[in-house]
Amino acid sequence: MEIRNGTTVQEFTLEGFPEVRHLGKVLFLLHLLAYLASVMGNSLIITVTWADRHLHTPMYFFLSTFSFCESGFITTVIPKLLTIFLLGQQAIHFTSCLTQAFSFLFLGSTIFFLMAVMSLDRYLAICRPLQYSAIMSLRVCFFLIFFCYILSFGLITGLVLQVSQLSFCGPNVIPHFFCDLGSLIHLSCSDPRSTEMLTFGLALFILLTSLLITIIAYSNIAVTIMGLPSAKERQKAFSTCSSHLAVLSLMYGSCIFIYIKPKQTSRLDSNREAALVNTVVTPLLNPVIYTLRNKQVHQALRDMLSRVKLQK
Repeated sequence: MEIRNGTTVQEFTLEGFPEVRHLGKVLFLLHLLAYLASVMGNSLIITVTWADRHLHTPMYFFLSTFSFCESGFITTVIPKLLTIFLLGQQAIHFTSCLTQAFSFLFLGSTIFFLMAVMSLDRYLAICRPLQYSAIMSLRVCFFLIFFCYILSFGLITGLVLQVSQLSFCGPNVIPHFFCDLGSLIHLSCSDPRSTEMLTFGLALFILLTSLLITIIAYSNIAVTIMGLPSAKERQKAFSTCSSHLAVLSLMYGSCIFIYIKPKQTSRLDSNREAALVNTVVTPLLNPVIYTLRNKQVHQALRDMLSRVKLQK
């Protein structure tokens, strides 16, 4: 991206967590383990989904795409954080900073749109079971995923391009552990009001649109479940949604706290911990939540392990 408007800052410094800098090696090990566990967990979901033909359904197709985005999402942030903890390398080039911010927001917004699509999928499966197969065809699944990627790409590209046109003439210390656009905008020498409002508006649109779709879908699901004749049927229907609801609660809780604030300067000192939950804890818990109570995934894992043993 071209640097314009008299920008003199070519490099930023990520502040990280200065109050615990003396624990760098311990934090490096903890975050490395969390990162590896998250990537391995999400990779396992993708592998099992594509290896077992019983999981070749829209629900698991969306889940494997979600896991792929989660792996990319955490990879945009954690490797740089690990170098800060271990080596103290806090510097990041202007272009690399914008690239990291774009990747983080693009994958993050795609994840939220995918969560909304997964809510619609559960709505159709529970509330419209007879029409489900006809509506949620493979072509429709591909279209919905493609739409999530394209919509996110368009929204975030416009935002990052506008930020790239701002002037940066110092200071250059970002009070965060990655290139958060809110922190970056605050460092600009230009008038940041229009960019701040655009950032707030896009965050509002992405989070609340996906949340609204999810609320409408699950409101209808709740009504349908309550109308089922037997407790066993109600429990079975609810169990297919419980994992999704748990992940939704984690994601929306942390992101609404971070992003739904019109004045970006009001959150610079408060969101590092919440962002750490969003970028480390949630991606680590998501594979566990989705597989812990999922009998189909359990069976697919057993079948895959059995095939591996037979090959040996």
